[in-house]
Amino acid sequence: MTTKGSDVKGQARYERRALDGLLGFDLHGRTVGIVGTGRIGTEVARILTGFGCRVLAHDVVENSDCRTFGVQYLELPALLEASDIVSLHCPLVPETHHLISREAIARMKPGVMLIKTGRGALVDTRAVIVGLKTEHIGYVGLDVYEEEADLFFQNLSDQVLQDDVFTRRLTFPNVVITAHQGFFTEEALRAIATTTLANITAFERGDVLVNGVTVDRLARQ
Repeated sequence: MTTKGSDVKGQARYERRALDGLLGFDLHGRTVGIVGTGRIGTEVARILTGFGCRVLAHDVVENSDCRTFGVQYLELPALLEASDIVSLHCPLVPETHHLISREAIARMKPGVMLIKTGRGALVDTRAVIVGLKTEHIGYVGLDVYEEEADLFFQNLSDQVLQDDVFTRRLTFPNVVITAHQGFFTEEALRAIATTTLANITAFERGDVLVNGVTVDRLARQ
């Protein structure tokens, strides 16, 4: 037999359990480190300053636009040590391969949030797993995986995944993986199609390619 009072207490206990693990934190007042301040990194920095974040940045070439809204540029080790959140927006080149390594993670604050929307190989996945297991890394958000070719863009829900490293990451409750779908909006696809057709048309006419990739351009990145 239960009473109304005991029912209320039981409901309260259930509601507390239902919220376990869901407590977040405000962006306001947090320090965010952005690695790579090209167009996307700069826009992320602009948005985060609007949320009241202190924004740090690292890039081989500093962006004057970021300077105008108060972004402070630091060397990578100093950025990693000071940031509550680290967000990667740099290209994958030999110098940035496994930029987030075991050593880099050791420099980060305990409980750091790591966000990666750039290329998969920017991050040493095994090192991140160790960081998650030791709870040195508190949160991870990934849109791209280094070995994603056989995993993403197809329905594998009725198959056993053979990639043990990827499968291990799926077991963490504080990891979100969006399977390279972060770009997948109607507007983004329209922009990709428009830009591609414009490039083809310019090439056919012999015009200057605004988005052309040359050896000289690659060397400057």
